[in-house]
Amino acid sequence: MRDHTPLPNLTVLKDQARRLRSRLQAGGESIGHSKALELIAAQHGFNDWNTLHAALGNRPGPESLAPGARVTGAYLGQPFSARIVGIQAITSAPGNFRVSLDLDEAVDVVTFDSFSAFRKRVNGIIGKDGASRERTSNGRPQLELSWS
Repeated sequence: MRDHTPLPNLTVLKDQARRLRSRLQAGGESIGHSKALELIAAQHGFNDWNTLHAALGNRPGPESLAPGARVTGAYLGQPFSARIVGIQAITSAPGNFRVSLDLDEAVDVVTFDSFSAFRKRVNGIIGKDGASRERTSNGRPQLELSWS
């Protein structure tokens, strides 16, 4: 049964399926990507991937967000919850939005053990799915937003 917590965006869900598949493969169990997607859908309370994908398509897009709205997500792989302090549609790139976030807790944006750099304010450009086109070295979007 679905508990109605906010769903991650499509990019995050597909990343979860890839990580699940890799983890199972490392443990000696091989499954296809379709099976991994079905398992992720079940984890989020849906009967199958198609139903989950349809639910994502029916949720409001970034155009429904406004300053003061609460969001969750990840910045450079670090999970966060935040308040939107600014959002603007980019007219030269339809479907893209410039967002400014005030994070509840600062995140460390450096992975080096001997050095840290914390950020509490984050700016980025996201698409309708809430993910940035810019990627980290492991292929994950630099900025990923979820909202309800």
